[in-house]
Amino acid sequence: MSQLSQVSTQEAPAKPAMNPVYRKRLLMHRIGIALSVAAMALGLAVLVWILFTLVIKGFGALSVDLFTQTTPAPGSEGGGLINAIVGSALMVGLATVVSTPIGILAGIYLAEYGEENKLAQVTRFVTDIMLSAPSIVIGLFVYALYVAHVKHFSGYAGAIALSLIAVPVVVRTTDNMLRLVPNSLLEAAFALGAPRWKVATLVRLRAVKAGVITGVLLALARIAGETAPLLFTALNNQFQSFNMNAPMANLPSVIASFAMSPYDNWRSLAWGGALLITFSVLALNILSRTVFSQKVPN
Repeated sequence: MSQLSQVSTQEAPAKPAMNPVYRKRLLMHRIGIALSVAAMALGLAVLVWILFTLVIKGFGALSVDLFTQTTPAPGSEGGGLINAIVGSALMVGLATVVSTPIGILAGIYLAEYGEENKLAQVTRFVTDIMLSAPSIVIGLFVYALYVAHVKHFSGYAGAIALSLIAVPVVVRTTDNMLRLVPNSLLEAAFALGAPRWKVATLVRLRAVKAGVITGVLLALARIAGETAPLLFTALNNQFQSFNMNAPMANLPSVIASFAMSPYDNWRSLAWGGALLITFSVLALNILSRTVFSQKVPN
């Protein structure tokens, strides 16, 4: 018995804590976790630093004049951003109105027929390319296709460029959200005799409407701060204008030009405009999470 016990003791595997392979893996695991936490802390620190600087300098520019006066001329005092605010609202609003139905309908088509024909595969491939395309390329495309032919910059051209940026975001988000709907729900609707278009719009789309709205808001947040496309399409306008067929002021272009200017009031207005864009996107996200997350009563 004593010999058997000695043999079993010698052949017993080493404890995990004493196993060199286990200790090496544990060390690598701890190093990986530490590096991940350090990277996250660094990213959060930079983000907090940016937001802190934006809030401190942006709040100093907030005043009644910011929302009532137009952008000042070089060397003049005071001024505001009302023309840029109105111009951005008009172009972003028109781009959202155009891109939302197109993107949602295209997303429904991809989710319903994406595996059945080559047109849907080509559409998905083109959508992926547009998602990764630089915004300045889209601006140059609209400039060559529209602005060069009409021979003047305009708010319509800016809205077209922003729409081309927003459409693929809405398409991809809608497609991905619709694919999350359980097949059992769709089969139940088909079993009741509902046609395919009703299942797609009244059952499938309704089940993921919060996610689709989130995709629309993501697209809105994407185009709200785009600068490069607007430099080639809408350009800028120092005066207040509601004419979409003429050059139109917008917050991103004004921020880009004022931030590098030698005038203190221009730089202050640039910080105020950046704060307005940031708070607008934040307010839209909060609104979507508080309103659209609630259950709709029957």
